Amino acid sequence: MAATASTAFFSVSPASDASSGKPGGNVGGLPASVDARGIRSKSVSSKTLQVKASAQAPTKVNGSRVGVMEGLKSDDQISSSPPPRTFINQLPDWSMLLAAITTIFLAAEKQWTVVDWKPKRLDMLGDPFGLGRIVHDGLAFRQNFSIRSYEIGADRTASVETLMNHLQDTALNHVKQAGLLGDGFGSTPEMCKKNLIWVVTKMQVMFDRYPTWGDVVQVDTWVAAAGKNGMRRDWVLRDYNTGEILTRASSCWVMMNKETRKLSKLPDEVRAEIGSFFVDAPPVVDEDSRKLPKLTDNSADYIQTGLTPRWGDLDVNQHVNNVKYVDWILESAPQPIMESHELASMTLEYRKECNRDSVLDSLTSILNKGQGDLADHGHVECQHSLRLNDGAEIMKGRTEWRPKRGHGVSFDQFPSESA
Repeated sequence: MAATASTAFFSVSPASDASSGKPGGNVGGLPASVDARGIRSKSVSSKTLQVKASAQAPTKVNGSRVGVMEGLKSDDQISSSPPPRTFINQLPDWSMLLAAITTIFLAAEKQWTVVDWKPKRLDMLGDPFGLGRIVHDGLAFRQNFSIRSYEIGADRTASVETLMNHLQDTALNHVKQAGLLGDGFGSTPEMCKKNLIWVVTKMQVMFDRYPTWGDVVQVDTWVAAAGKNGMRRDWVLRDYNTGEILTRASSCWVMMNKETRKLSKLPDEVRAEIGSFFVDAPPVVDEDSRKLPKLTDNSADYIQTGLTPRWGDLDVNQHVNNVKYVDWILESAPQPIMESHELASMTLEYRKECNRDSVLDSLTSILNKGQGDLADHGHVECQHSLRLNDGAEIMKGRTEWRPKRGHGVSFDQFPSESA
């Protein structure tokens, strides 16, 4: 081993050690029994060297023999013969093979998931990210919603506030998806330049059936012209699975100057932006042209005072969100009606905006009490008014109620005094 290692790295003839008079025959100051690494080698027989030489012959470069690193082996490795070649020791490393197969399957599964992705929630079918999309040749907008557990009320159905919020959300997303959203809350770029915002003046909603927890609803909305300076927006809310119409709504909007808080005409620049999205179609709810009288302390049956907006009731334009008005008018509705009836329709007229420092009164009167078709069929009609504490009216409305399944109502249950 020592001779092999020495000749591998140093050009020394084998005869020099035998004929040299120097003790031990050193190379470069090292004893003959120590190799180039300083490791003392055991003596080996010439037969062993011959076996090693025949097992692994040194390579030649330009006619000279050169050593290789594999030549630096222990005596046990040299003297022992290699194991016989069998079928077992020629098999591949099974752990590495298993790891390679697992990697291939994981990569294939990932690729298949990307190519053949399918939504796992019903409310995401046809709308993978719940953002909605433009439909009907660009003239309408559609968005799906899943009714959450926190959006239902004591009747185990979606609250009126929930449905109204879905209508408002689709209206804003329609403007956004159409590329008309400026810096304002639903305002177009030209409206933002002129400090204009949209305000609702009238809304009519028909509730045919209320969805329940876990139902998926599909909302379609579109816009149309309303006179010279207004815009009408319609909604149809359906059951996603059956296509049954659950809610229909129609509303009228006008423009207000954000700084002066006064109504404004529809500028030509804004009309050019939104005119191509107008649909020539009648409203989904027939207009209720009946006059809504103003309620007073004497004509109202129920009055709730001291209502104040909270910070969460304000929108980005710093006035109360129109959905909050619906909550306020129901504050003065009699409890027996709320327990035995459900809201079938409502007509709302917005007269004045409400600010964060306002204090309001909610007034309700019951119409056709004890007489007429509504009472005979168990239906109840109410009239509502919201006013500031200084007497200025900000909204008035009319609601119709139908009996809940398995419930009836007696007008003798209503207290005679105002709440």
